[in-house]
Amino acid sequence: MTRLVVGECIVDLHPAAASAGDLGDADAYARHPGGAPANVAVGLARLGEAPGLWTRLGDDGFGDFLADTLRGEGIPETFVERDPDAPTGLALVALDADGERSFSLYLEGTAAAALDPATVDDATLADLDWIHVGGVELAHEPSRSAVFDLLDRVPDAATVSFDPNARPSLWREFDYADTLARALPDVDVLVASAEDLDPAGYEGTAEALASGVVADGPHTAVITRGAAGAYARSTADAPWGAGHAEHPGFEADVVDTTGAGDAFTAGAIAALDGGSSLSDALRFANAVGARATTAQGAMAALPTRAEVEAFLDGEGDR
Repeated sequence: MTRLVVGECIVDLHPAAASAGDLGDADAYARHPGGAPANVAVGLARLGEAPGLWTRLGDDGFGDFLADTLRGEGIPETFVERDPDAPTGLALVALDADGERSFSLYLEGTAAAALDPATVDDATLADLDWIHVGGVELAHEPSRSAVFDLLDRVPDAATVSFDPNARPSLWREFDYADTLARALPDVDVLVASAEDLDPAGYEGTAEALASGVVADGPHTAVITRGAAGAYARSTADAPWGAGHAEHPGFEADVVDTTGAGDAFTAGAIAALDGGSSLSDALRFANAVGARATTAQGAMAALPTRAEVEAFLDGEGDR
């Protein structure tokens, strides 16, 4: 294991009837595995190398479902904690007619927000090449302290990527902007949308957002733009060198956009950690993200590397 993903693995509940565009219209719900970091971990596994996943599940039926899912994807169980005192986290997911999603998250007081800081030791960190952290864990204690403790202990040789994943409804006790400012000096690669950065005071075009981010610590900023693709900027401190790149994305038969950004992140990590240029990494990541929108559920359509390569060979760039 050379990579570790940190953050929530939860159950996404989708209205069972496709016609139920609003959560209040649904009479029944279908369960799907989810949680942004878990989606990234499974995405990486399908692209060829299963990472570790530091997460916490309730000792309940939903937790069993998620543990079985992770096991089936080849994710090591080493850092998958089970909590006997807290339930598994949940998200209710509504989809509109275009497959765009909205969330109602239920994480406070759940196992997802209760990471134990003693779980990942220094010896494990010393063997890792890449660590990816999800920002939702920073909204609640004790996970907040556990994640900051880990970031303080990451060796310089490891690359740290971070997805702030802004969810305004979660930020009650802590300030989101101050939290992001505290995290960025420990981050090498930020992957974020304009919506993630606006609450922290970053403004302007994708180019301006990326420039602002790299001025605050990370050597690389990747700005995702949904169906419009992505833009990235890196400094001379990046292993892939200083530069900028842009890719317009790919067309897809969209069913559900849930987890598309996480699929993109998995693709970007796999490509950059594998030695790709910034430009090639964006192209690969956009292909992974596009393929991930073609079935309901965040993990259902996460592609294998062979599927991504076939997609790229068949589709070409727009």
